[in-house]
Amino acid sequence: MSLQTLKLNSGADRRLRGGHVWIYSNEVDNKATPLKAFAPGEQVVVETDKGKPLGIAYVNPNTLICGRIISRDLKYPLDRSLLIHRINIALSLRQRNFKEDCYRLVFGDSDGLSGLVIDRFYNIFVVQVSTAGMEQVIPEILEALNKVFTPEAVLLRNDGKMRDLEGLETYIEVAQGVLPDLCPLTENGVSLLAPLEHGQKTGWFYDHRTNRARMQSLVKDKQVLDLFSYVGGWGVQALAAGAEQVTCVDASHVALDVALENAKLNNAAARFDALHGDAFDACKELIEQKRKFDVVVLDPPAFIQKKKDIRNGERAYARMNNFAMRLLNKDGILISASCSMHLQRDRLVDIIRANGRELDRMVQIFDQGHQGADHPIHPAIPETDYLKAYFARVLPAF
Repeated sequence: MSLQTLKLNSGADRRLRGGHVWIYSNEVDNKATPLKAFAPGEQVVVETDKGKPLGIAYVNPNTLICGRIISRDLKYPLDRSLLIHRINIALSLRQRNFKEDCYRLVFGDSDGLSGLVIDRFYNIFVVQVSTAGMEQVIPEILEALNKVFTPEAVLLRNDGKMRDLEGLETYIEVAQGVLPDLCPLTENGVSLLAPLEHGQKTGWFYDHRTNRARMQSLVKDKQVLDLFSYVGGWGVQALAAGAEQVTCVDASHVALDVALENAKLNNAAARFDALHGDAFDACKELIEQKRKFDVVVLDPPAFIQKKKDIRNGERAYARMNNFAMRLLNKDGILISASCSMHLQRDRLVDIIRANGRELDRMVQIFDQGHQGADHPIHPAIPETDYLKAYFARVLPAF
């Protein structure tokens, strides 16, 4: 494969040498190698201003992040062979950490496959492509999966927001096999179902696995409120761990219907309640009704999508943490989480602290959680370290 060259400005290689893989459009020497000369998704050899090669990247001249290094060795472009190799490496990490074949198999940059996410549900795979470079090799991705595994079905969930920025169409397509309406999975020893084709993102959120396992040790014989519950990832695992009653709150009727099916699957439908509606409004209603819970799980969607959303997003996190504390019994437990990359850990701690003081509560953070081993953190790419969860005891002030 003969590749064109993409030359960087002086000093623009420093971050890449440190391990990062993203190239920004203002780092390219546009006089020597005009970005507009490349096709979206084209693979190139990246060179320093002095002509020293740094590796192979794919490019998109129309985006701020215009290039992503995919290989440091010029002998290995992004093709079927490299995909098989990287998928096998990713698989070995998951097999070391999980007994069941249910996990995020590929986590983009952290697994050396920028722009690609693959979730595994036993022998059913959900593939999510978010960049033009990865879009070019979708046939090779499918070939690699069929080489490494024997898939029962493969779903392409290519409907993420990033695709718009990359100039890509959005679509959902069963690439092979027959996909069940609800796909079985196991997490923390609990049998569950996920709506892969019609659910959110890839249909399930594996990233909170270890935090949900920690939650299980805290809920026996407790009244639990699961806010932004989706299909009951937290709530149903609380039921399986012996919670006396669980109330799931979500804005989607479909998600709550699946949550009920998950409760039935675990012989816990009698201890399951569903409350449909906006979580902010639902909390106000529960407070007016003077309802109280022993454990409140607050795991909202990302309130901060971009840096410009930080102020409004932090206000939303503050409001929800305030509501959650007001809904707790004395000596209750708040599990406060965020998947917003732009919300720093210390800011979430401060939000919890500030609301405790406003409500005249004594707050003790006794544990904190991160994303699971199937969402490894790339030490040179802080954007891969996005998930946070705090376990807090909330008491009357003393």
